Order: sequence, then C-alpha cells, then structure tokens
Amino acid sequence: MTPQANTTHSLRAVIAPVADLLDEKAAAAVLDVSPGTLSVWRSTGRYTLPFLKVGRKVRYRRADLMAWLDSRTRATGATA
Repeated sequence: MTPQANTTHSLRAVIAPVADLLDEKAAAAVLDVSPGTLSVWRSTGRYTLPFLKVGRKVRYRRADLMAWLDSRTRATGATA
C-alpha cells in the first residue's frame, strides 16, 4: 500500500466513528423524545443510555441508541 493510500485508510478509520456521533438534538430525533428529556435522563440516571462527553458537548453513538432501543423491546404487554 502506498503511503498516501495508507493515510487515506487511516483517515477513514477515524472519520467514520466521529461521523456516527450524534448531538443531543439528532439523538432525541432518533428516539422520538425532546433534547430536554435526554438531559433529564442523563442527570437523573433514569435510563442507562450511553453517551460521550467531548469537552462541554454531549454526543451519542447511533449504534448505542439502536442497542438501547433493542434492549427495551418487549414480547408481551407487560410494562414493568
């Protein structure tokens, strides 16, 4: 592999995960809740929804949101 091709491959490896990070507004849209709801969930620990802090910013991985939604799937009408 040429040095340039290796650099391009390395950049893709870094950019792809960063591009998959959603800000609070986008994450809220995926979950169909308000950004304020996400803030409350984070501060109270109501749900174990993984998030990242990047400086003062909060980011969510799309894969974590999907996994969290999958974990909440119910096979019966039980709500507990």
